[in-house]
Amino acid sequence: MSECQYTAIPGERLVQPYLLLLLCRKPGHGYELIQRLSKADFTGGEVDPATVYRHLRRMEQEGLVGSRWEAGPAGPARRLYEVSARGRELLASWSEAIASQKEKLENFLAEYRQIKQLS
Repeated sequence: MSECQYTAIPGERLVQPYLLLLLCRKPGHGYELIQRLSKADFTGGEVDPATVYRHLRRMEQEGLVGSRWEAGPAGPARRLYEVSARGRELLASWSEAIASQKEKLENFLAEYRQIKQLS
């Protein structure tokens, strides 16, 4: 008998929309955004800082976020990220795509439950 294993949907695919969502709530520094993503636990584990910073750089190049250096009361200046109007538009598109995917997944689960009840 073959062994079936569950494979989680990779959280990596949702880093960009989740960063946009967090930045819509309030601007943030890279480290703070990493902490907020970890609390959300959508990746099923620790969030890779390199992945977050790579996404932030790419999003800035694409005009989805902006950043500026902000001097703190102690320590070196840190980059503060803010979502742009273009980023808000993309977040709306992500939201629609995720809602559509959610509907498809709910249909799948409903069909599975029906089959499960028959067995």
